[in-house]
Amino acid sequence: MNIKPLYNRVLVRRLQQETTTAGGIIIPDTVKEKPLEGRVVSVGTGTRQKDGSLRPVAVSEGDRILFGKYSGTEIKIDGEDLLILKEDDVLAVLIEG
Repeated sequence: MNIKPLYNRVLVRRLQQETTTAGGIIIPDTVKEKPLEGRVVSVGTGTRQKDGSLRPVAVSEGDRILFGKYSGTEIKIDGEDLLILKEDDVLAVLIEG
């Protein structure tokens, strides 16, 4: 199923969290927190300004982002857990390289 967020919303796939620490200790599922990092799957068209112009969303598909712990709405599409965030909930874009 294809899904396109509306306006200034962003569809995000959470990135998997590490299962072991740097020292080799395995982290059990009961104490793992949900990752605050994800990959943008799809973005909305942007927001309308007062003058009628369209301001596009600042992130684009494929960007790796950081978002707040309690941000967004979790949804399940085709058995996959995704997150819909407002553009304001995106804290930073991680630049790889």
